Amino acid sequence: MAELVFFSGTMDCGKSTLALQMHHNHAARGRDGVLFTRNDRSGEARLSSRLGLSVGAHEVTDTTDFWAEVVARRTAGRAVDYLICDEAQFYSAEQVEQLGRVVDDLHVDVFAFGITTDFRTQLFAGSARLLALADRVETLQVQALCWCGARATTNARTVHGVMVVEGAQVVVGDVDVADDHAEDAVGYEVLCRRHHRLRATARTSGAAAMSAQTLGVLGED
Repeated sequence: MAELVFFSGTMDCGKSTLALQMHHNHAARGRDGVLFTRNDRSGEARLSSRLGLSVGAHEVTDTTDFWAEVVARRTAGRAVDYLICDEAQFYSAEQVEQLGRVVDDLHVDVFAFGITTDFRTQLFAGSARLLALADRVETLQVQALCWCGARATTNARTVHGVMVVEGAQVVVGDVDVADDHAEDAVGYEVLCRRHHRLRATARTSGAAAMSAQTLGVLGED
């Protein structure tokens, strides 16, 4: 039986790495799969992980119809046994419903990967619909850590290292901002619930400075 499975977790917990690994494992067994993503950190039509792995993928847009995508490929002679759907939080509720129909009526496995909540701890539309419709919801076992060492459960948006709680729900960024001095230096940081509530990031808490100081001392030994 085909399944709709939602793999969820915070940023920096290995979702995209798992997506690529699953694609490799299924393809190695002769199954035909299609990769989809939206707003990947490495640019349009790429599925990448922070470990440096990156492959081409089909970019999901507001007009993407997953039912039509699968039917078109099967009409052209492809088997299409499974779909890998990364950054699924950015999909619309209607697109998630299309994925459910692909599973039920075309018997295609769908493996969706994404975070559940935004920087304000509000559910993304795609994630909310996946939580409602998925046959299984799997929480990734690799735990992202807050700067304090506790398990990170929330995604914070930062501007120059300072947490913000207002703005558009979708702003593409990463947990590592290349140019922190840029005017729009928007980044993300995973925090435990307590430090998200207190708006205490690594920079504002002084943890980043203490970490750098510790590394300096170690380097002198």
